[in-house]
Amino acid sequence: MNERNGNDLCTIIAQAISEMEAEQGKSLSIDEINLADLERRTGITRARLRRLKNNNFKPMPHGRTGQHAEITVLSGFTGALDNLLRQGVTNSAVCLERLQDLGYSGGQTQIKIYISEHRDLVPAKRQMIDPQGNRGFRYHTGPGEAYQMDWGFITVYDEDGRNYRVSCFAMICHHCGKCYVEFFPNAKQENLFIGMLHAFAFMGVPKYILTDNMKSVVIRRDFEGFPVWQPDYESFMNTVGFRTKLCKPRHPFTKGKVERLIRFVKDNFLAGRTFWNLTDLNNQAFEWCEKHNNRYHREVDDIPDYLHTSGCMAVAVPLVESRELLFYLCPPRKISFDGFVNYEGRRFGVPFRYAGHDVRVCRQRETLYIYSADFNELLVTHEINWGKRDQYCAGQFAEPEVPEELPTAPVTTRVQMLARPDDSQLGFDKFNFDEEDLTDD
Repeated sequence: MNERNGNDLCTIIAQAISEMEAEQGKSLSIDEINLADLERRTGITRARLRRLKNNNFKPMPHGRTGQHAEITVLSGFTGALDNLLRQGVTNSAVCLERLQDLGYSGGQTQIKIYISEHRDLVPAKRQMIDPQGNRGFRYHTGPGEAYQMDWGFITVYDEDGRNYRVSCFAMICHHCGKCYVEFFPNAKQENLFIGMLHAFAFMGVPKYILTDNMKSVVIRRDFEGFPVWQPDYESFMNTVGFRTKLCKPRHPFTKGKVERLIRFVKDNFLAGRTFWNLTDLNNQAFEWCEKHNNRYHREVDDIPDYLHTSGCMAVAVPLVESRELLFYLCPPRKISFDGFVNYEGRRFGVPFRYAGHDVRVCRQRETLYIYSADFNELLVTHEINWGKRDQYCAGQFAEPEVPEELPTAPVTTRVQMLARPDDSQLGFDKFNFDEEDLTDD
């Protein structure tokens, strides 16, 4: 019962030699074994049998066993991979994407082997508490019925080593998992409206939004427990046409998908990523969302983009552009006394004659548009260079055009203007003390 039937090299050769001894009726020594007959019985080449004969037909390990090639497909990319490991990036899929951008043509297995052999480069993680297990049931909705939204925050280091905070707006369909991610300089309410409108244009407008108790969404609860909405947010809900449901804090079963999305963005998209400015980061985030939405997800057992198009969009309403939405896409600003508008932490020049006026500001990629408060006039546009210095506009401090009288007849009156006297002499030079002595005599 415990007999092991093997087909290794030793067993095959031993069985063939036993058959030869049974046919010849005697025990064969190594020198008496016919290699040609043994080749026909085993299918092993005669050259290999001759080598095995020198070791009494016992296979020996290859002489280069355990040795590795000095140059592999991963050579030349180990420095970049080491930098990723030092940043705590151990996801082989993320490392593969970063190395493919640098020209790597190998597979993911080589990267997995390298990561397992260089775990010493990964910084130690803090000790986590033991998991508490499942304590509830997840919240399910129908196709296109609800989206989840939330903010995440990251720290960015510039080329001078200074750091600043960037806010990550995330929205995900509760049913199919299609997501949208966008980055802003801060998490103010005006950026919340812009991010929501961009997400609605990307995924449609659902029946209601699941979110936590943001200051820009809800002020407090009344004595019956109903939320008192922030006035601007309530007006925004009525304009776009959706409702909002608030979730319990620290309860991931209702809004856990978007929280997990933000964590996934930090661990997958932002891991080891570099960018030039916020526009470049948002372009990379949009490409990442498109790629992520068109992959198979085991949780929904399908592709989110296909599920959203076929099912969710039958319920969600496409966002219709209107004049009312422009007031949310273009937040208000007031021009300072010296003719500048502050937007996203930078100052942009406006003609000085508009100082003190209210305007609307909108940024599209690398261009900033400054409109009048009623959108009837485009005051000025700026090509954003993302520097910290003030950006002036053409003719910002030009004198306004006023009526001026010009001569109608030839001018004949002429006068002479002299050079200004030299004031470099000492103060006592204006007194002539010699003259005063002569007068006294």
